Amino acid sequence: MPDRFRTALGPVDVPLGLAVSGGGDSVAMLCLAMDARFPVSVVTVDHGLRAEAAAEAEWVGRLCARFGVPHKVLRWREWDGSGNLQDQARRARLRLISDWAKSAGIEAVALGHTQDDQAETVLLRLARRAGVDGLAAMAPTRRHLGVQWLRPLLAISREELRDYLHSRDQDWIEDPSNQSMRFDRVKARVALGALASLGIDNAVLAGVARQMAEARTALEVQTTQAAREIALIEAGDVVLDRAGFLGMPPEIQRRLLVAALAWVGSAEYGPRAEPVRELIAAVGRGKGGPLAGCRVLCRKASVRVTREAQAVIDAVAAPGVLWDHRWIVTGAEINGLQVRALGEAGLRDCPDWRETGFPRASLLASPAVWRGKELVAAPLARPDGVWQAKLAIDLPAPFLSALSH
Repeated sequence: MPDRFRTALGPVDVPLGLAVSGGGDSVAMLCLAMDARFPVSVVTVDHGLRAEAAAEAEWVGRLCARFGVPHKVLRWREWDGSGNLQDQARRARLRLISDWAKSAGIEAVALGHTQDDQAETVLLRLARRAGVDGLAAMAPTRRHLGVQWLRPLLAISREELRDYLHSRDQDWIEDPSNQSMRFDRVKARVALGALASLGIDNAVLAGVARQMAEARTALEVQTTQAAREIALIEAGDVVLDRAGFLGMPPEIQRRLLVAALAWVGSAEYGPRAEPVRELIAAVGRGKGGPLAGCRVLCRKASVRVTREAQAVIDAVAAPGVLWDHRWIVTGAEINGLQVRALGEAGLRDCPDWRETGFPRASLLASPAVWRGKELVAAPLARPDGVWQAKLAIDLPAPFLSALSH
């Protein structure tokens, strides 16, 4: 099994970060790394949501000390009792681990998701009527928050890992919440047991995920080719040739629009399928509309995805600091100045804005420099050669080859 683990990791910089909770899957991953003689550094996140969490983190620390590997405990205490706890905890965990990895010079972090987790994810996403991307489930590797996340156990079952731990006489911690029917993932685990008589088991659903991942890759290639033909980036907007867009297959239309919305809106995930389909239908009728913090402007020859002015009305940053997760504005002076959206008040102070060639809606949401209520600079609506606004985020994959202005 250590060889399977090493092969699944592929070429990776060392030391490798390991996220270890103390549960069987992550403990097995740590032991596999030890047997494979892989230099590692271990991190445990204590969410503070269970009384046992601190003791479990200490248990992992003792195990790491026995193996002679460094261990760090990160604590999250930010949940205010509102919203989706599972989602907030997941996001916090990734953020904390990524910050730890970058501060420690660690390029990649391995997570302990198994074949069972993959199968459960496919089943849960089926319930949400997911398409190809959703059914591709968890990717073996993903770049996010400046870190490479690896899942080297996706082809290994939970049972195999438990057998491996037993063979090493290695114990682990059982999380009681893994048996609680309050959680959808536990319900999915039970449902999979009932489906086994139909030949639908973890290995089958994990295989479906691999096939969907291959289909996704093919669609991504086609989407990139489509973007090369019909897209350009202009003043932070994505502009599509309307005739070319409407001539694309529906799935390619959807992918282009979702990628544009996610990038312009600085969103981790794109909007749900149904609103996107409705917006594409509106574009076919010559209309646009708002979605996901963006506004789609439909003209006779073009479809432009721009930022929605209302979405950035409260966004404030100092010059030289990232604004709206996308822009860096620099100029001659910074003391006492703020970067805010241009808005209606600012646009009134740019009487020649039409000469820029940019739509009014785009300029309303563009970055501007303010001293109180006084407009100091509007790099896109009133360029002066002194103040500059530059995009500080990478283009999404489909638009990497699109012409930028």
